[in-house]
Amino acid sequence: MTTKKKLQPNKKLAAVCGLFCPACTLYIGTTENEPQRLTAVAEVYNTPPEVWECHGCRSEKRSYFCKNKCKMVDCAKEKGIDFCVECEEYPCDELREFKELRPHRIELWENQERIKEVGYVKWYEEMLAHYACPQCGAINSTYDLKCRSCGTEPSCTYVERHKNEILSYLLKKQ
Repeated sequence: MTTKKKLQPNKKLAAVCGLFCPACTLYIGTTENEPQRLTAVAEVYNTPPEVWECHGCRSEKRSYFCKNKCKMVDCAKEKGIDFCVECEEYPCDELREFKELRPHRIELWENQERIKEVGYVKWYEEMLAHYACPQCGAINSTYDLKCRSCGTEPSCTYVERHKNEILSYLLKKQ
């Protein structure tokens, strides 16, 4: 389960695109001693599990995808902005395409607008509640249909809201 220290708002864990890093299965696998998460992804891509280790969007240690495939971080650096919503081109074609590929990205527009409206600290606190198990408080990923700590179903508000899209995606992958 997430420690108090990790629950404090941390910009390294607020992705440029609007994703909430503590709810990423790769972040959980890296920081909470759940290596099976990294191994599962590594098997799909035929890579070593270590390349999937991640400490958040703005950290030095990012997963293979985030480090090698994500264009949003470099774009934001070039433009001198913290979040995509600050860009004149928001939402750009790159972000639109990114959003449509996976269920954990469904709320990107909502997240970006919320960050703009209340700031990343308040948004971060809201995301902690959004991904927390209603029973034990563990932060779950989008793909944890049951709480990874206590087994409560659904694992969090995000999963409750988007369960059909998540299940549809998971069934297509089989």
